[in-house]
Amino acid sequence: MKRFLVIGALRTSLLALSCLGVSACGFTPLYARPGVEGGLSGIETIAAEGRGGYLLREQLDDALAHRQGTPAAYKLAFGVNEQRFARGVRLDNVANRYELRMSVTWRLLDAKTGAEVHKGYTEVSVTYDSADQPYAAIAAQQDGQERAATEAARKIQLDLATWLAGRKPA
Repeated sequence: MKRFLVIGALRTSLLALSCLGVSACGFTPLYARPGVEGGLSGIETIAAEGRGGYLLREQLDDALAHRQGTPAAYKLAFGVNEQRFARGVRLDNVANRYELRMSVTWRLLDAKTGAEVHKGYTEVSVTYDSADQPYAAIAAQQDGQERAATEAARKIQLDLATWLAGRKPA
C-alpha cells in the first residue's frame, strides 16, 4: 500500500516539475489569448457577390468567430473568382469529373480609417463527380463549392492569424 502512495506522490511531483519547465520555456500557442484570438474575432467580413462569395463569408464568420453587433477593428473585403474545368471525359465525350478552382483576392482594412493593412491571395482546387441525373449533378457542384469555400476560409484564417501573431500589441 505504501508503495502505491510513494509512486503516486512521485508521479504528482514529476508532473508538477514538467509543467513548471514548460511554462518557463516561453512557448505561446498560436491561438493564445494575448493577441491572435481577440484580433481574429475583431475582423468583420464583407460578403462578395454570388453563391461562392456567400459561402466563403459564412465560413469566414465561423472561422474568425466575429460576433455580430460588436465593433470590428478590421474589415475583410474579398473577391471570388470560380472556374470549372472538365477533367474526366467519357467515351461519348461527356464530362463526368470536374475541377472547381476558387481564387480569392482579399484585403484587410482598418475599420476606422479604411486603410489597407494586409492583403493576400488564396487559391483552392477541389474535384467532384457529375452524375447523369440533373439534380445529382447540381448537388455535386454545390458540394464542391462548399468544400472549396471551407478550405479557402481555413487558408485565409491561418494567414490572418500568422500576420496578427507577428504584430506588436497595440
